[in-house]
Amino acid sequence: MTENKIPGTWKLFFANKKNRNILFLTLVCLVLVLYSLAVFLNCVEKRNGIVPADPVLELFSPFDLTWLTFALIYLSLSAAIYLLLRNPYQLLLTLQTYIIMVIFRIGAMYIVAFNPPATTIPLTDPITEIFGTGQLLTKDLFFSGHTATLFILYLTADSKLLKYIFLFCTIAVAFSVLLQHVHYTVDVLAAPVFAYCSYIIARKLKEQLSSVSI
Repeated sequence: MTENKIPGTWKLFFANKKNRNILFLTLVCLVLVLYSLAVFLNCVEKRNGIVPADPVLELFSPFDLTWLTFALIYLSLSAAIYLLLRNPYQLLLTLQTYIIMVIFRIGAMYIVAFNPPATTIPLTDPITEIFGTGQLLTKDLFFSGHTATLFILYLTADSKLLKYIFLFCTIAVAFSVLLQHVHYTVDVLAAPVFAYCSYIIARKLKEQLSSVSI
């Protein structure tokens, strides 16, 4: 039986020095990438971009789905964290896929500078708004980070039921951010592509790391 077919135990996981080192490096990379993203997003908000034509958004007026969007996101993340903490091998794969996706996203936003749709209803995180720590971001557009993150959970889920749930949440959030005019259609369509590429790279990286000593 392979490690992907059964939940790994943390005791067994930490018994392997390579696993400990890879986890440490992964967490360091995660912190560095998230910090870099935060700094980069501040710069993105200050620059001027283009407003691409989007015939899909022109079909309907926006309406606020903020609470539905974040309910789906936080419920998905909570379920994923609970399940991944029981399987360190799957947790590593998910974190590494997410790190690669964020790097892709920073690069994509650097190259593709969009201004938000004129009709956008800003997507404000209810939790960070309550605690007064959130910054309103409107130009972190190409590609949709929320859609990509949920699609990563779908890709790395180790059961069919979870895959169906995460795929449903991915599609629902994708439609929600479009209906709220938070993102352009291209932002949402590109998100699963970048997430899948990140997943493939993470799998290849895992194969390479298994053959070297760390």
